[in-house]
Amino acid sequence: MQRLKNKIAMITGAARGIGRSFAGAYVQEGARVALCDVDFERADKSAREIGNNAFAAHLDVTDQASIDAAVRQVVSTAGGVDILVNSAAVFDLAPVVEITRKSYERLFSINVAGTLFTMQAVAKVMIEQGRGGRIINMASQAGRRGEPLVAVYCATKAAVISLTQSAGLNLIRHGINVNAIAPGVVDGEHWDGVDALFARYENRPLGEKKRLVGEAVPYGRMGRPEDLIGMAVFLAGPESEYVVAQTYNVDGGNWMS
Repeated sequence: MQRLKNKIAMITGAARGIGRSFAGAYVQEGARVALCDVDFERADKSAREIGNNAFAAHLDVTDQASIDAAVRQVVSTAGGVDILVNSAAVFDLAPVVEITRKSYERLFSINVAGTLFTMQAVAKVMIEQGRGGRIINMASQAGRRGEPLVAVYCATKAAVISLTQSAGLNLIRHGINVNAIAPGVVDGEHWDGVDALFARYENRPLGEKKRLVGEAVPYGRMGRPEDLIGMAVFLAGPESEYVVAQTYNVDGGNWMS
């Protein structure tokens, strides 16, 4: 049984990583999926690899006109929106005394404002459609507590958790369930950059931080994008109808709440 049969999903940051993994899973569950990303060429390549029920849309979550245009494209191409996954995000780290306004503004613009205003644009469509919907925001274990070198990123993900709670309480009266997933450390190409930043500020050799964080996970390894698929399908599907404003940890046991 396909749990998302005939549903239309829109996933931001879907050209690669977690977003792409969700897109493939949603198509397998019967949905038609828009892979939305600022890197349209890679999103289009990923969509073609997934198959006929996937298509790409250009989306810069820092630009309201781009958000609105992408939502219009998805509605025009697929006939509406039933599921939104806000997966677009960026990472940076620095000691508190070295944080720059440029880095702060970039992270909040993409991770927080991008999530809020994409959610807003899609919620308007869902309300107009009158058939409810599912919105899934990508938080992080970093949003559960601060870290010495990751003040801004942690703050953005804490904001995503808070936005999920407020939007969930506000939108459920329209039949729109808003929830979030908080991954732990998830392996992928982005971790090369993360590892290099930690190597710089903690005076470590390249690769050591990645090895250490993987070993520290109670499950015994770093997460993979596919480890998050079960929760992503559950929150998008009919079984989660009574789940509202929650953030679920999928992190191998790193954080308990």
